[in-house]
Amino acid sequence: DVQLVESGGGSVQAGGSLRLSCAGSEYVYDGNCMGWFRQAPGKETEGVAAIYTGGGTTYYADSVKGRFTIFFDDSQTTLHLQMNSLKPEDTAMYYCAADPRRKTDESWHDAFWYMFWGHGTQVTVS
Repeated sequence: DVQLVESGGGSVQAGGSLRLSCAGSEYVYDGNCMGWFRQAPGKETEGVAAIYTGGGTTYYADSVKGRFTIFFDDSQTTLHLQMNSLKPEDTAMYYCAADPRRKTDESWHDAFWYMFWGHGTQVTVS
């Protein structure tokens, strides 16, 4: 089974930084698109950023461009989301997701197009 496990969430003051991590089973990293999503209470799931295994194209939501960076570690086994200049509106449960299908500018941020999901890690910015 494909498994994704997020970590790194927590509470931070506005302007601070957090780094989220997503560790997955080896299969996940075989030509997949991997993304970070978030959901705040009462709001829809929002695509935050996405990247293909092996590097290459990255996608970012306008709300996080210039503040968040999605990347793999050197071993290409752990996905990260570096979040800087955090704002209260970034408060949400953050999820790691993976899918083997190619994405477009219109689909990368749609949760419908991701097959595998982690259980999430909470980020709270005050």
